[in-house]
Amino acid sequence: MRSIKKFLLLLILMLLVSACGAQTAEIVTESTQVENEKETTMTQIGIDNTYQKRAGMDVIYLAGGCFWGLEKLMQSIPGVVDVVSGYANGSADIVPTYNRVIRGNTGYRETVRVAYDPSAVSLDALLFAYFHVIDPTIENAQGNDRGTQYQTGVYYTDAPNQATIEHIAAIERARSDRFVVEIEPLERFYDAEEYHQDYLDKNPLGYCHISPTEMRAASEMIVDPGDYPRPTDAQIREMLTDLQLDVTQNDGTERAFANEYWDNHADGLYVDIVTGEPLFSSADKFDSGTGWPSFTQPIDENAIRLIVDRSFFMKRTEVRSRAGNSHLGHVFYNDAASPSGTRYCINSAALRFVPLEEMDSEGYGYLLSYVRP
Repeated sequence: MRSIKKFLLLLILMLLVSACGAQTAEIVTESTQVENEKETTMTQIGIDNTYQKRAGMDVIYLAGGCFWGLEKLMQSIPGVVDVVSGYANGSADIVPTYNRVIRGNTGYRETVRVAYDPSAVSLDALLFAYFHVIDPTIENAQGNDRGTQYQTGVYYTDAPNQATIEHIAAIERARSDRFVVEIEPLERFYDAEEYHQDYLDKNPLGYCHISPTEMRAASEMIVDPGDYPRPTDAQIREMLTDLQLDVTQNDGTERAFANEYWDNHADGLYVDIVTGEPLFSSADKFDSGTGWPSFTQPIDENAIRLIVDRSFFMKRTEVRSRAGNSHLGHVFYNDAASPSGTRYCINSAALRFVPLEEMDSEGYGYLLSYVRP
């Protein structure tokens, strides 16, 4: 009888230990799951405890000199939902404040967090707008500001954004002889003090290294470059003729009066031969007498890039496409033949013409009002 009682007592103890073990295992599993979810969240949005990514929204972190101007620029772009000025990627053991960061020894960059609706504006558009207002060749400075806090940088929070950023950065890198913009994952971000938020709205006469013209152009963006990505170099070589390749990729020039569109009078759209990005309208085309297609203006000034060209012992202004970085031609001011005084002299070999009646079927219907006579 005593042995039976011992056996039953031992059995009860074993069951209790087993139950406790199961409960402990269950708690550990739940704890691990919570930690894993926390880690995943931090990987997706970086260490930015003030921001929760909303469904359907995306985020990018941009450092471009003084954050007052860059914040205002990004706020002006349709599709951007929220912009916050702050400090990114400095020393992990320092909680930044403006007075500490301006000493230049914290490693933090004046940065803006840009939350946007990718169904309304692409990351490509935001990045091209960003690169358009910074000087990528200068280290630790922008405009009149000097110091490590003004270093330019693009900080990403996930792999898809990283791929887009590296693609756009490669295009921008090809436009200049030096490129020092940091392209890095976000490590940490802290909101700046409240008085820095919406600073130029509160202080309309405050300092800004971004011009009013650049602000206006960004706010009036018509063409989204995300719809017209640049192919790989190998694909470009396959798709272009020798003349098109020489003009767009080697800055060549076709013969005057012996090119496809110099005397084209049909209504339609002229797009980049490389990407299909819309550039010029027949409504702005005129006969300049030069033997090359000539236009008074682009459809969207954001879709072109103007670069100083000192080749052939001259100083001219080269015109390149935004998304494709194709050499298009040159722009001339105070031109007597132009109705506006401005002449965009463009190579036919850099363009493809889309007739008015085919614009809708080719996906350019949203630009009919800029072309229809």
